[in-house]
Amino acid sequence: MRLLIQGQLIVSCAIIFFTLFAQGVSASTDVGELNRLIQPHLPQPLAEDNPPTDTFDISIALNQNEEPVVFSIPGFHSLGCANCHEGKSLHLKAAERMRRVLKRLKTIQPELTTIPLRQYIIQSWSDALLAPQQLAHATFDTIRISPAAILIDDKAYQEATHLHESLHLTQKFVGPVNELEAYGLNIISDPRFLILNFPYFEDVVKTFFIDDLSKILNDFYARPVREQFNIPRETQWFLSPFDAERLEQLRQVIEKMKPLLKEVTRLNREHSRETAYLSEQAGNPALLLEIVAAKHLPIPTPTVSPEIRKKAFELFELQMDKTDNTRLGYKVNRKKEALLFIQHSLKVTDPITRLTLYFEFLKKRFIKQEGEIILQVKEKEEFDNYIVSKIEGIQKMIDYKGLSKIEREAAQKLIGGTPSSP
Repeated sequence: MRLLIQGQLIVSCAIIFFTLFAQGVSASTDVGELNRLIQPHLPQPLAEDNPPTDTFDISIALNQNEEPVVFSIPGFHSLGCANCHEGKSLHLKAAERMRRVLKRLKTIQPELTTIPLRQYIIQSWSDALLAPQQLAHATFDTIRISPAAILIDDKAYQEATHLHESLHLTQKFVGPVNELEAYGLNIISDPRFLILNFPYFEDVVKTFFIDDLSKILNDFYARPVREQFNIPRETQWFLSPFDAERLEQLRQVIEKMKPLLKEVTRLNREHSRETAYLSEQAGNPALLLEIVAAKHLPIPTPTVSPEIRKKAFELFELQMDKTDNTRLGYKVNRKKEALLFIQHSLKVTDPITRLTLYFEFLKKRFIKQEGEIILQVKEKEEFDNYIVSKIEGIQKMIDYKGLSKIEREAAQKLIGGTPSSP
């Protein structure tokens, strides 16, 4: 096990802090009370899937010398929100919330001088833009969020959902790397987000920091949840007290990972189309972080023969070159496929050894001798078709009747700034 600990006193203080923190959250935010608050704020059914025509809007400037943001509650009267709430008060609270969140985001990532938020919609129903189990969604210069999600973000996540969606507004293209970057932002604020979104971070943490991460995950998810409640299981696990020492261990790992997360952000901004394509081609949302880790972290030496290493690299190459995911829409994680072949065909039984072979392969494939990361796309025609398909997907959203005027304008602008070929 690789522990990132610097002295017993620091560890003891950190454990005390996390114990108090975990117990305090659980005590102050009772799951039953949160469930009671959420009941009247669950997504409402719509007649014939037609969004409401009435809306309560206010334009509010979040800061001086900035264009005002339209804060909107569609269906405020027709869906019964006005029976319990005063619309202006809800919007003023939302504006203050967004001031805090945007200030926090700019503190964490000071290079984000402009965050294109033009509209904030509290949406009380589910549709193609906000799925039934989706807390919030950043579309085009717009954050759509459900009333229940606002409560969860306030009572449990400490506005992490708003932070996550605000970052999405600044991203230049679409694809799985956007989620990797946004969840990277969330884990900095709380290590429990690493557990809840472990597929994005698991193999980096296992290989370079905590080789028994699987035990932490199993213990975290083994705790019971109340299935009868309308609170997401993830939120219940988040609120339930958990091993404070383990959380502190993860927090220290995340501190070590901050430079990696920063480089993920840089690469996603500079090569947004390539990172999206390569991640989807590999069926691996963690790919960019794993490439960055292969560059910066010392890879443990795998105890295998040169012949096994060569055959393992060939299996990785074979899987990673497949284009079925982007061409046919499959969702196959090519890394996992290769690791299974290496386990069963090459008889490499130790999972960490298999992962070290994988990171060696990434270093060989994506990193030049002088240390520069090269996000090379081998099949240019496949890449061009992928970009076109993403643009067509945005065009379909533009035609969706539930999209607002602001969203349509921003979507058209995005398409105009996204060439159909490199």
